[in-house]
Amino acid sequence: MLIGELENSISNLKGVGPAAQKDYAKMGISTFKDLLMLCPRGYDDRSTETTIRDVTENNVQINSEIVVLSHTYFGGFNKGQRTLKVICREKSGYNLSLLCFGRAFLERTLSVGSAWYINAVVTKNGREWQTSSFSVYRTPEEAGIGTILPIYPLSGNLNQRMIRRDVKNILSNHFLVFDDEMPSYIYEKYSLLHTDEAIRLLHYPKTMNDVERARRSLALSELLLMEISIKRESTPLKRKRERSTISELERRLLKALPFALTRDQELCLEDIRSDIDSNGQMNRLLQGDVGCGKTLIAWLSALHVIAKKGQVAFMAPTELLARQHAEKAAELFEPLGIRVAFITGDVKGKGRKLLLEALKRGDVDIAIGTHALFSKDIEYRNLRYVIIDEQHRFGVEQRQSLSSKGINPHILMMSATPIPRTLALTFFGDLTISTIHTMPGGRKPIITHLVTEHGRDKMYQAVGVEFLRKHQAYFVYPKIDDEGDSDLRDVTTMFEFLKTKYPGVPSALIHSRLAEEEKMTILERFRKKEIMYLVSTSVVEVGIDIPDATCMIIEHSERFGLAALHQLRGRVGRSDLQSWCFLVFSSSLTEDAKARLSVMRDTTDGFVIAEKDLEIRGPGEIAGDRQSGFLRLRFASLATDIDLIEIAGSEAEAILERDRGLISSENYMLRTLLLKEDKTTVI
Repeated sequence: MLIGELENSISNLKGVGPAAQKDYAKMGISTFKDLLMLCPRGYDDRSTETTIRDVTENNVQINSEIVVLSHTYFGGFNKGQRTLKVICREKSGYNLSLLCFGRAFLERTLSVGSAWYINAVVTKNGREWQTSSFSVYRTPEEAGIGTILPIYPLSGNLNQRMIRRDVKNILSNHFLVFDDEMPSYIYEKYSLLHTDEAIRLLHYPKTMNDVERARRSLALSELLLMEISIKRESTPLKRKRERSTISELERRLLKALPFALTRDQELCLEDIRSDIDSNGQMNRLLQGDVGCGKTLIAWLSALHVIAKKGQVAFMAPTELLARQHAEKAAELFEPLGIRVAFITGDVKGKGRKLLLEALKRGDVDIAIGTHALFSKDIEYRNLRYVIIDEQHRFGVEQRQSLSSKGINPHILMMSATPIPRTLALTFFGDLTISTIHTMPGGRKPIITHLVTEHGRDKMYQAVGVEFLRKHQAYFVYPKIDDEGDSDLRDVTTMFEFLKTKYPGVPSALIHSRLAEEEKMTILERFRKKEIMYLVSTSVVEVGIDIPDATCMIIEHSERFGLAALHQLRGRVGRSDLQSWCFLVFSSSLTEDAKARLSVMRDTTDGFVIAEKDLEIRGPGEIAGDRQSGFLRLRFASLATDIDLIEIAGSEAEAILERDRGLISSENYMLRTLLLKEDKTTVI
């Protein structure tokens, strides 16, 4: 049978009562299958006996035998307050003191003269070997001596002994044999363990080498299933790719630019043109770091479609960003005779009616806006190209709704948050990906400083020097006003405070509660240097391009994710001026927050940051709406298993090319597993 078919309730296991069932439920475990799929988080290697004689440093684990010599107590003034110390003779001849904090009952259990098997972490205090972290067992079998014991995640009152017991009870059924989940040739091709052997060795390995072999075998199985599910949902395209010709409109825009495209931009544009000119539908993701020039490639590729009499829709996640795109498009396109329209939900009445009629007649070449672009009342005459900026902010349904406004329009999705390679190979496996690695010439790396409360005055002085140089700055805070949480600085309070720090320096307050027109007015004044610094929430995260802005100050930076921090930092460093980012943080940080801030300090490479973000957060939040039941990977790691992901991708393509319906006998198990998964999740 398949592991996934083992639906017996864990209540059928001896010793698993209602309390244990509740604790298991907190871990998502209710069946035998769930328990067997619980991947150990580590292993306790007791395969060889280790004595104190073998110990060369402190805090080393031993697996040995002891004989109890005597009992004594230390600390406190009466027996109830004192701590039991059990003095033993360890097998190699050394005395070992067991410090029984809160375990006075062991005085009765560990009687003088009794022999035990012990697993302990020992340390030397003066001339005495001691341990306060130990377990004692009656037999070597109970102690696991000669074995490698799994260490599982825990919940509630569950402990390692209980979970090991329950897993062992399932696997001890001699009639239980698990079928392979992949075609047989894959096991041979990649020297994998078959499923039954892999799941048994995962929980009870004979050597530490067995652990990784078992995990990789099970990991490839779940990755292959995930890749097949994703790739089967996408339409296979047979494209006749030919070198495309640059349109006259593109030539005119390129000639008007005061700079040349980078080589990466040229290559990406070439690929997009070729897709547009092919006999299939383009479904491409254009990714690149903040400020690398993705939007320009989008505009040039739009001209390629417009030259063929097609219409273009450009969708941005916020009205503020959509307005900025519309203004830039008008500046670039109107000299070329291209008709640009800006559409948001705020456009109403007669003006909206006239705009929609023009769009339906084909009198608009490119429509720029928010999700309003796929409103029910909007019709396009010939929508041939859909460009989606900051694609991760839109759901799959939103993207599909806009695409349905045309007949198989080409789709270009853009992301300034680089996607980790492993995610790109898996959850975006149905997309073609173009990447801009290089930045425009003359840019200097942004210098990032981590600032504690004690360094705040020094930071303010450094920003003040930039104002003297006629450079601009952003001050970003996590909330708009004081809502009673005195620990967090807010934009309203700090706007008034900063006026006292920089008297006479013009500033403005900007946040999500302001009307869009007011925001646009403020940004325009900022662009003209009538305003020298903005005090803002994260609304300035994307789409604002101010060449003279050289300082980004982010307060309570530990509260922002890596992607948000990188985007905010990308608002500076957009010219040949040296720029700085100051990440101000509180004294108490979680381990994740420390890791995020360290990454930001150490690199400005968005691709490195994306990989680190994957390691810290996991794939769920990064993958967004593409996540599914398969995202809950039990054995594979999207952070480290790049080779397995590539194998799974190539094998999935080969399988679907031969047998897209998975109807052959060798693909029977894959089809069964996919049908089972489809009952509980939507891809």
